[in-house]
Amino acid sequence: MRRLTFLAALLLVSMPAFAEDDPREGSGLPLPRFASLKSDSVFARTGPSMDYPIRWIYKREGLPVEIVQEFDVWRKIKDPAGEQSWVHKILLSGSRTAVVGAKSPVTAWSDADAKQPVAQLEPNVIAHVAECDQKFCKLELVPFKGWVEKKFLWGVYPSEILN
Repeated sequence: MRRLTFLAALLLVSMPAFAEDDPREGSGLPLPRFASLKSDSVFARTGPSMDYPIRWIYKREGLPVEIVQEFDVWRKIKDPAGEQSWVHKILLSGSRTAVVGAKSPVTAWSDADAKQPVAQLEPNVIAHVAECDQKFCKLELVPFKGWVEKKFLWGVYPSEILN
């Protein structure tokens, strides 16, 4: 009996302690946060492992997604339609993008003062987010750069400032 107790105590002492910043628990970055899809073929699953069935196959590289939860190397994401699923972290990029979420074309302006229009962006257009001030975001979409009001974009938070 004494030997069994000693072995149990030895096992407990030799087990690794998991710190709060253990990478197996996530990245340590704030949640929620936006990211984008790294490829035009991203398998999204019903749970955080390859054992879970595929729920969606995303076919839009650069699509902005919101990371709402982390588990190990898996990220639970929300897409612009509000659907949630799990993807492996290697399928995500920290590159910031936004999708035009309006139901009709949105004007992109030459500057954040909205003085001169440079383009009309159709709904569901995806563009790289270069920077954001309190009301506008500067989008880059070859061959143009322009400022769009945040209220028409999905992929940036209303109070978010990006430089």
